[in-house]
Amino acid sequence: MIGQTTSKPTCASCGAEIPRDAPQGYCLKCLFALGTAEPASLALASADQSAIRNPQSKIGSRSFGDYELIEEIARGGMGIIYRARQKSLGRIVAVKVLLFGNQSGKEQAQRFRAEAAAAASLQHPNIVAIHEVGAHEAQPFFAMDFIDGQSLAQLAAGRPLPAARAARYVKIVAEAIHYAHERGILHRDLKPSNVIIDPFDQPRVTDFGLAKRLHHDSELTLSGQVLGSPNYMPPEQAAAKRGLVGRRSDVYSLGAILYHLLTGRPPFVGETLTDTLQEVVNQEPVSPRLLNPSVPRDLETLCLKCLEKEPARRYQTAQALAEDLDRFLRDEPIQAQRTGPTARLWRWCRRKPLVASLGAATAVLLLAVVVGSPIAAWRINQERLRADAEKGDARRLLYVANMNLAQQAWEQNNIGRLRQLLEETQASPDRGFEWYYWQRQSHLALRTFQGHLAAVTCAAFSPNGQWLATSSDDQTAKIWEATTGRELHTLKGHSAGIMSVAFSPDGHRMASGSADQTVKIWDAATGRELLTLKGHRAGIMSVAFSSDGQRIATGSDDRTAKVWEATAGRELLTLKGHNDLIRSAGRPGVTERPVVLPKPGN
Repeated sequence: MIGQTTSKPTCASCGAEIPRDAPQGYCLKCLFALGTAEPASLALASADQSAIRNPQSKIGSRSFGDYELIEEIARGGMGIIYRARQKSLGRIVAVKVLLFGNQSGKEQAQRFRAEAAAAASLQHPNIVAIHEVGAHEAQPFFAMDFIDGQSLAQLAAGRPLPAARAARYVKIVAEAIHYAHERGILHRDLKPSNVIIDPFDQPRVTDFGLAKRLHHDSELTLSGQVLGSPNYMPPEQAAAKRGLVGRRSDVYSLGAILYHLLTGRPPFVGETLTDTLQEVVNQEPVSPRLLNPSVPRDLETLCLKCLEKEPARRYQTAQALAEDLDRFLRDEPIQAQRTGPTARLWRWCRRKPLVASLGAATAVLLLAVVVGSPIAAWRINQERLRADAEKGDARRLLYVANMNLAQQAWEQNNIGRLRQLLEETQASPDRGFEWYYWQRQSHLALRTFQGHLAAVTCAAFSPNGQWLATSSDDQTAKIWEATTGRELHTLKGHSAGIMSVAFSPDGHRMASGSADQTVKIWDAATGRELLTLKGHRAGIMSVAFSSDGQRIATGSDDRTAKVWEATAGRELLTLKGHNDLIRSAGRPGVTERPVVLPKPGN
């Protein structure tokens, strides 16, 4: 007997099963990743699996109506963005198509159309312009400006920006957002990855996927549903208080962007999505000057004013924020005022009335006990409190010192020492956000390069550190952009696995040694094959350029090493005498006894 089955909803990114009321169609893990990473990061990590599960998530032809799709440049939770050439006008544009095409749900399609309509209605030099909105073979798309630059998230990755530069970027973005507000549109998903810096160093706002018209009760925003990126989301949006979301919600997100640019991290970073949302709603952000002492006090003041929990205490408009930033940039007094400790305590009591009441009651009780106790007992109690305070001060000073040492270990790339300090302070009662920050940093992988079809045999950086070359048993070598992990070239031509790669000292050429008994020289910038060296009777295990780049040394399984002229490929010297395989060849001067090689032509 065959029973009837009911399909369960799955995450739009990773495919895991999710509840039917899951926010935006994502699991909690992927939703959190959307808020803390580049828009492309989450989808690219599982792009191959997504394409297998959803055949229409990729365009079958390079031709797409009036556009020729050149390459995919980003993926988000709702769409794929391609760099494309508009055939009719012969210009380069960006084309965004719905991620799952006509298989997308009704709500996703509505959001996609809403984004296009919102962005298309805005014509501002610092908002990415929409050129065309339409559909091709039932697949919705819109074409917009192609901005050849980095996002603010990429610029501030792991390091703060100079204060004046950060203030200038946010001022310009605030003016653009005020322009959108004046035309009745809220962005609702402002974050560093949604601001692109163009070649003229001007910020351009993009991704209006969660945009909403002011005074319009959109059917796409359900009551109790959390939309946006948690780390940059205002408290009223994090708590799904739909009626409180307005212009000052975008002002909060502008402040969160400024905070990230000044400190190198968002205002709130929890270990889970739930933790982050709880911190956004209930906790005050750490002062930017504690994370980066070089932040000017005035800039810290206006940043924290944007991040006030109550919307009424923030700047009333994005234009007011832009004007205060302009005063800061012109060294004029700002209008924002610092919040004193008394005011911060009062606001905390208003958010935590039960805890505050219990604390006040406890304080009154302690006062009554102290007043009613004998003088001797009072003195003993004071001595004990003083001793405990001194112990606590010493303990806190030790913890702070260990955290400073942890920062030094991180800057020196001494991860072992960093983890040792974290282990020593794990049980400290003074452990705070900084401990969790360093704990998280110590477990991060800087970059993962994926693309080879077999085992990777060797990796080498270019002299300037901008490129990384890898070789593999799949008979190819690849050149990558080291900072982004983007694949630049795939080098094909060997007939067996490649065992070694090396860059020339000037970084213009790259050599690869293969089990097919040949060495190939490549143009590192274009991936073009320049030269093939033949002469070994077994596989090439190692290659190395001389320090002047004029010669190449190779080591082989035939127990010989050879020296070649790098430009013409002429064999200069064969070194014999090893009784076993030669696994490595190095530049002259690296060992204690450098090999003296003949000059080319001798």
